[in-house]
Amino acid sequence: MSKRLDALTARLDAPLLVTNLTNIYYLTGFESSNAALLVKPGGGATLYTDFRYAEAARAVPGVEIEMTNRAMMADIGGRLKGRVQFEADALPYLEWERLSAGSAKLMPTHGLVDTVRALKDEEEIAKLRRAARIADRGFEALTAETFVGRSEREIAWRLRELLHAHGADELSFETIVASGANGALPHAHPTDRIVDRGTLVTVDWGVRVDGYCSDCTRTVSTGSLPENLRRAFDVCLEAQKRACANIKAGLTGVEADALAREPITDAGFGKNFGHGLGHGVGLEVHEAPRLSTESTDTLEAGHIVTIEPGIYLEGVGGCRIEDLAVVREDGAELLTSFPKELFEVR
Repeated sequence: MSKRLDALTARLDAPLLVTNLTNIYYLTGFESSNAALLVKPGGGATLYTDFRYAEAARAVPGVEIEMTNRAMMADIGGRLKGRVQFEADALPYLEWERLSAGSAKLMPTHGLVDTVRALKDEEEIAKLRRAARIADRGFEALTAETFVGRSEREIAWRLRELLHAHGADELSFETIVASGANGALPHAHPTDRIVDRGTLVTVDWGVRVDGYCSDCTRTVSTGSLPENLRRAFDVCLEAQKRACANIKAGLTGVEADALAREPITDAGFGKNFGHGLGHGVGLEVHEAPRLSTESTDTLEAGHIVTIEPGIYLEGVGGCRIEDLAVVREDGAELLTSFPKELFEVR
């Protein structure tokens, strides 16, 4: 934790009040529903929380502890002085009003902790690798069962059971199971739709283990496919493989996105791939960096990213293929391993 605080401190030119609870956990290991952390540029950090978390706070090494009222921002606002940065994307406006009632000069910032969090150390990567392995095993068990004749909702619930049975602490997000025309919806919710033969089924799932998330998508078939769906899958698979083979440190998020977008566009499906190629994953399932046409990020060794192109045919169906990968200097190391070639389930 001290290394993480040191890495953040090196980026500061004024104290930063961290109010994103996940960021506080990342920096200190302290888990609470009501906390703030003041990190100073010259070193040192003050952890604020209320009476309910006093004992747990006192066990956190390397920080000073100050107890506050439960209405924390109004209390902290009266204690801060001078220039103080705050996380503009994490502090609600009402809380900002309470904080700004004090005498400190508040300066909005964005992404200071996120940039540090994006670079995973080997201990974090080991946790992400374990989460991905558990997710793979749970899905492998699911594919040994019948899909046809079951509802999307039933399949999603069964996968939840299998993931817990294989060691997941919890899901990292609600599982997507999208069959037939529902596959054209990138963020479809499982419905009572019964899975038919001769279609594609997209399953997007992830687990959380030791606080860290996995994220994977596979699209399977339930038998012989119509030509348009089979072609869409083949194009998506080759684009995804191209991105996996060429992503490495030094590429911008836009350049990484183009690795998959160009072949999909060349095949005539450009308008059917409307989201970015991927995103960072860690303590949360969506973190920095972004891989998209709008990204301002550059990939660095130690980033953990998804690589997930998709093709969505309105009213017909769709597919998405996603791997979780560690960005290395010379390439990408895939953490997900379940086969992504077209796989037929019963």
